[in-house]
Amino acid sequence: MTNWRAVLLGFLVGIVAGLFAFALPVIGHVGAGLIAGFAAGILAGGGLLSGAWHGLLAGALDGLALAVIVGLFGATLGLAAGGPVGGLLGGASVFVVGVVIAFVFALDSAVGGAVGGFFG
Repeated sequence: MTNWRAVLLGFLVGIVAGLFAFALPVIGHVGAGLIAGFAAGILAGGGLLSGAWHGLLAGALDGLALAVIVGLFGATLGLAAGGPVGGLLGGASVFVVGVVIAFVFALDSAVGGAVGGFFG
């Protein structure tokens, strides 16, 4: 059973850690995902698989939130530069890339969640 409180806490920790991660672009974002997954996993408890599941969900929500925000920004820029078609193509392409990045965020959060679930 999914503990949505743990997932929401991991999501919020991931957002806050992600804001600080811009100081170290690649290492910081991987670390933010690990921290978010760890927070979700330790709160959910239940072992490695439960922690990994909750970390995966928290990381996926972080990545999807980022994809939506960046997709809207891309659509706005595309609309200003290329009209309605530019807005559609700009927003959609940025969103698709963002979804791929969401999968990457989810993977490192799952690893952090497994570690958190082990200790929780």
